[in-house]
Amino acid sequence: MPAARESLLEAAGAALSARPWPAVRMVDVAAAAGVSRQTLYNEFGGKAGLGRALVRREADRYLSGVDRALAAPAEQGERLAAVAEWTVRAARAHPLVRALLTGFWDGSLPVPPGEPARPGAAALGPGDLTRAVRERAALALTPEDGARQAELALRLALSYVIVPGEEPGIGELLRLLSAPSRTAGDR
Repeated sequence: MPAARESLLEAAGAALSARPWPAVRMVDVAAAAGVSRQTLYNEFGGKAGLGRALVRREADRYLSGVDRALAAPAEQGERLAAVAEWTVRAARAHPLVRALLTGFWDGSLPVPPGEPARPGAAALGPGDLTRAVRERAALALTPEDGARQAELALRLALSYVIVPGEEPGIGELLRLLSAPSRTAGDR
């Protein structure tokens, strides 16, 4: 039931934005999605399964945004700046993305760190998403250093997530760093 699954995830995401995960009730999620509680349990097995699916969906949405930034018709530096800006925006807007990127979980979110995303699979963590961004960048950017530059851009963006900065924004900072430097002979 793909439609029911997506409706349930939407309802669970809305519930999570309104209250902490421990206060989210399965009966309320099912009602908001317009399905029975049994359908919810059939689809996810329980609240932990629903939470894991919600975390996975947020990770997938974040990585889709990275893919869009890397595929933009722009120079490599601009695409890296777009990845960094997307990372900061997504982490600030979505607590699950912030937790996935930083490893900082609290009791208001589903799936504590270290809990498997599905039986037999390791939970997603900051290293996993960094690796995924690096792999995507390796395919989309200049082969010799694109992946390394993407990882550096992501790590700089994460510093803005953890300790928000003032203007210039992360994208502008990356543009300044990637601009050709002027040497004494150029002055």
